[in-house]
Amino acid sequence: MSTTRTAVLTGATSDRGIGMTTAQRYAREGWAIVILDLDGEKSAKVAADIGNQFAVPAFGYALDVTSEESVTAAQTAVAAEVAAGNLPPVGALANIAGITSPVPFLDTTLELWNTVMAVNATGTYLVTKAFLPAMLENGFGRIVNMSSVSAQRGGGVFGKVPYSSAKAAILGFTKALAREIADSGVTVNAITPGAVDTNIRVGATAESEAALAAGIPIGRTATTEEVAAVITFLSSDDASYLTGTTVDINGGSHMH
Repeated sequence: MSTTRTAVLTGATSDRGIGMTTAQRYAREGWAIVILDLDGEKSAKVAADIGNQFAVPAFGYALDVTSEESVTAAQTAVAAEVAAGNLPPVGALANIAGITSPVPFLDTTLELWNTVMAVNATGTYLVTKAFLPAMLENGFGRIVNMSSVSAQRGGGVFGKVPYSSAKAAILGFTKALAREIADSGVTVNAITPGAVDTNIRVGATAESEAALAAGIPIGRTATTEEVAAVITFLSSDDASYLTGTTVDINGGSHMH
C-alpha cells in the first residue's frame, strides 16, 4: 500500500472517541497519520500504535488548540517530519477536538462560555490557519470540521447554549472559507453528528442515554465508525466536488 498523503487529526486519543476511530480508518485506507492532542506522550503512543497496526507512517505531538503558540509549534513539528521525508505532505485536516457542557444558560459563566468557544470554534480557526498554507501550496487539501446537530436544532442533545453557539460558528466558518478558497484544490466541509456513542457526554446516565436513543428515528446513537466513514470520504478524491457542505449524521433526528 503506497502512502502519499498525511491526515492530521486533533482530539484523537480517547479510546471511545470519534478521533481515534477516524485515525484508524484513515490509516486503514492508506493515509499516514498525525495525532495532535493535549497529552503529547499519549498522542505519540496512539500514533505509533496505529502506525504499526496499519503499516503507515505516523506521528504524534502535543497540541492545545486554544493556544496559537501551541498550534504553531505543532504545525512546525509536522512540517519538519514532512521535510525530513518521515511523512508525506499533509492532504487532510480533521478538526475533531471539542468539549461540551450541559449547563443551563442562566447558570453559565463567562469563563465557561469562553472555554467552550475557544476549544470548539477558535481551535478550528487556529489549526486550520496553521495547516492551510501547505495545502494551498500543494494544490490539494481536505478540511473536515466537526460541528453538531446541536448547531442546527438549537441544542436538544446534550450541550446547551455555549456548545450550540460554538458549533454554529463552525458552520459559518466552513462555508466562508470554502467559498474563499474554492478554486485552490482545497475543500472545506463540516459534519453535524447527532448523538454518538462516545465519552463526551460526561455525567450522562443510562436512563438519559436510553431516552436520547428513543428520540432518534433510527432508534440508536451513531457509532464512531459511522462518523469516521463520512470524515474519510470527505477527505477522498471522490469528494473533490464537495465543498462548503454540511453532512448530517443524526439517524433522522433532524431533517431539513
